[in-house]
Amino acid sequence: MSDSMLIVVAIASIFLLLLLILKFKMQAFVALLITSILVGLAVGMPPLEIVETIEDAMGSALGFIALVIGLGSMFGEVLRVSGGSERLALGLIDKFGEKNIVWALGVSGFLISIAVYIDVAIVILFPILYSIAIKSKKSLLYYGIPLGAGLSVTHTFVPPTPGPIATASIMGADLGWVIIFGVICGIPAMIIAGPMFGKFISKKIFVPVPEHVVEELKEQNFDKELPSLSSVISIIILPLVLILANTSAELLLPEGSNIRTTLMFIGNPVVALLVVCLLTFWLFGTKRGYTRNDIQSIVTKAMEPAGIIILITGAGSVFGEMLVQSGIGDILANAMESANMPLIVFGFLTASIIRIAQGSGTVSMITAASLVAPLIETFDVSAPMLGLITIAIASGGAAFAHVNDSGFWMANRYLNMTVKDTLKSWTVMKSIVGITGFAMSLLLSLFV
Repeated sequence: MSDSMLIVVAIASIFLLLLLILKFKMQAFVALLITSILVGLAVGMPPLEIVETIEDAMGSALGFIALVIGLGSMFGEVLRVSGGSERLALGLIDKFGEKNIVWALGVSGFLISIAVYIDVAIVILFPILYSIAIKSKKSLLYYGIPLGAGLSVTHTFVPPTPGPIATASIMGADLGWVIIFGVICGIPAMIIAGPMFGKFISKKIFVPVPEHVVEELKEQNFDKELPSLSSVISIIILPLVLILANTSAELLLPEGSNIRTTLMFIGNPVVALLVVCLLTFWLFGTKRGYTRNDIQSIVTKAMEPAGIIILITGAGSVFGEMLVQSGIGDILANAMESANMPLIVFGFLTASIIRIAQGSGTVSMITAASLVAPLIETFDVSAPMLGLITIAIASGGAAFAHVNDSGFWMANRYLNMTVKDTLKSWTVMKSIVGITGFAMSLLLSLFV
């Protein structure tokens, strides 16, 4: 098959994927598998070889990703049920003081979303904003945008949340570098999209606390016994510290060193998250009165959303491998070299286009990573640069959220806004997060 026909197949496969998801409302996992099979058939791969490629790609992708996402989900769910997320938000608000409350909310969101899914965090934390807004008589956006920005940044930039984990896995990126660059790129994104934009947009759009919420709020008890602030912060940061120790030991310590071996073992993402899970079960489960059956029920429930993400990630890897086997990856690499387009720009643009078209940030990140991964060897990318490209793809997956994104409607509901005002506030905030993250990753790429 000619190069031009392979490019046509590649473009057609993206349109088909979007058609299946958007028009026929097909689950992303099934849509990715169908598209992968049709790509294989279109380029003339024998049917049995297509099946073998699917099995091999699925198996190799899920060996690591299933363990990490599964453990991370259990860790986050126990933290949520125990009230750890509420304690973190309320504790930081108290520490920062009333004048700096928007910064406390941004930092709270930044830390909480490392462990807890963003949709769940919105449900837990946004009601806290109501009582603050009633007291201050300010627009809900003054508080909601900083919190939402903090949640958005780490949800898409910093492992062990599913999006960056899945993207890094497909890309073959070291999680230590992804964490480092995710934090470096994420902090400016949180500041600009959060407190700064929140202050601006709250002056343009006043969103009051709904009357029915004021009545419901009187019946809620925010004084229930919660874990200590120090224990919550420590347990959230611990896996990041252990994973970074792994990356640092590999770079700085000589091979054969016992310290290097120990740090690389306990800092392996699977071992690090297993250690954190066990500590979480004890500190936030057993010590707070939960029985073994209670804890088992909590962590079993956490597997439901994790399973979907794991399968989509595996199917994304299958799609990427099919592009490699068909030769489309080489064609794309040559086309990018001819156009002088850096890989980091290609990753961001691809994720952004898919994000705008189908809505899901995770699906857009996984699909973009599947398209970028086959190009890595051609461009001879270093480990730090792989981390930056992963953040650039994540930035594309974070930006441009609109009416086809579930998070858009959650913000619309919990902040009680019109669709127009949600577009002016939430969509712009998410776009600032993504564009700032990409700009930072692009800037850092000049020095890596």
